[in-house]
Amino acid sequence: MPEIGGKEDLNITSALREPTDDGLVKEDVISNTVPAKYHGTRADQQDMIVLGKKQVLRRNFKFITMLGFGSTVICSWEVILPVFSFVLTDGGTALLFWGFIAIGLGMMLVYASLAEMASMCPTAGGQYHWVSEFSPPKYQKILSYTTGWLCAVGWQVFLASVAFMVGGIIQGIIALNDESYGFQRWHATLLTIGIMVFAVIFNTVLAVRLPFVEGCILILHLAGFFAVFIPMWVLSPRGKASDVLFHFENNGNWPTVGLSSMIGLTAPLTALIGYDCSVHMSEELQDASITMPKAIMWTVGPNAAFGFLMAVTLCFTVGPDLNAIAETATGQPFIQVFFNGTRSYLATNFMVGIVIVCLTSCCISEVATASRQLWSFARDRGLPASRWLSHVSPGWNIPLRAVFTSLVITSLLACINLGSTTALNAINSLGGVSVLSSYIMTIGVLVHRRLFGPPLPPRRWSLGKFGLAVNIAALCVVIPLWFFLLWPLAQPVTAENMNWASAMYGGVMLFAIIYYFVWGRHSYEGPVALVKRDE
Repeated sequence: MPEIGGKEDLNITSALREPTDDGLVKEDVISNTVPAKYHGTRADQQDMIVLGKKQVLRRNFKFITMLGFGSTVICSWEVILPVFSFVLTDGGTALLFWGFIAIGLGMMLVYASLAEMASMCPTAGGQYHWVSEFSPPKYQKILSYTTGWLCAVGWQVFLASVAFMVGGIIQGIIALNDESYGFQRWHATLLTIGIMVFAVIFNTVLAVRLPFVEGCILILHLAGFFAVFIPMWVLSPRGKASDVLFHFENNGNWPTVGLSSMIGLTAPLTALIGYDCSVHMSEELQDASITMPKAIMWTVGPNAAFGFLMAVTLCFTVGPDLNAIAETATGQPFIQVFFNGTRSYLATNFMVGIVIVCLTSCCISEVATASRQLWSFARDRGLPASRWLSHVSPGWNIPLRAVFTSLVITSLLACINLGSTTALNAINSLGGVSVLSSYIMTIGVLVHRRLFGPPLPPRRWSLGKFGLAVNIAALCVVIPLWFFLLWPLAQPVTAENMNWASAMYGGVMLFAIIYYFVWGRHSYEGPVALVKRDE
């Protein structure tokens, strides 16, 4: 368990400015457009002064609503359903079962490391801010700049990926009910754009009510799980435990089953990546330096458990013929599993409808995360058109321009599907690679700081004496996962089944570095330049 109030936490007040007579810090830390009830706690205001930022967003999230936010962004049990097709190729049900346990435990170490940093620096910038503050001074600028690009690209791509996923599920349920339906690429593109428009409405017109919406979605997320979980176990035939848990598949034609299984870890990883989503809402959370790390860890644990239970359900109810499931006319193996188990169009439609609603809610939350990450990096002048992107509209207290930019980016990415589904899938894979890269960079510089740098900043949530061990173990987990995330699912590798994420990743990094040396290094200083800590 994390140790609160360890040695490094005793001097936390030394990093904070003295309050004025009314109990608050200097007025210029908060924009006069933010209503008083959204100013947050005194600790929040002191943190903003220490980080050198001005509060321009409403602090209207609390622990429960942030828990709902994180749960709906990840949608652990919902996401494992559409990515189930991955393990049908590599690893099989045994890999999904054992792999989920291993990845779940490993990623807990990763998020514990991020949670501690969120307590030190509760800022919407997240990873790139932490890299800036904890890196050796000589390298902080280029490393934090690169990390900022990784996060910005990763979350924009995640957003497009989930919206496109929902569109594909809608097409799948149509195909189940209407055998004459022909899949059209433009249908998926229009559905993706329509889902994004719906999500943007919640993030603009209904932005003030977003925490309430997240609370309601959390209830749906929990109730929906049981509405799918129980019928599957009651109605579906069950496989033998010996076959389900100990028979690994190698339908990707790899030299060994072990290699195939490592590649198949993409499926459980997809349901366990991205819990840094809440971090980018830090400047909209009350008492963020203590509430944020708690929200992260409470989001990871229960949702990983729900994801695991749904994975077990799929493993035991998929049936003996995995090839038939993989080749379903719906294009979504989990829909065929639902139908084979219930033998009812009505029940299948209802269960798939719950998944569609939950994943659409995920889009609503991801618009918030992606836009805040974009806005924060633009605030530090890390992106083209940064001054325009970093604007926060008075009265709205949300980064409207960043929200609508996210809509435009997703719509453009969805249009790629009109020409090539392969290209779009490659872009979708880029999200996981980018976000994992940001984890490696962030935890890596934290380990360096612990070993060779000055003491870490004070924090209210600490890993205590286990911090270094947890950080190193987290790196040992995430680096191999990053490597295998770049592999294709099967061989021989062709233009159609190639995982083009590696080429996309290289292209994004090349563009970011070129932009940095041509323009970025003149405008970007790194967040550490504004930090005002009293050593």
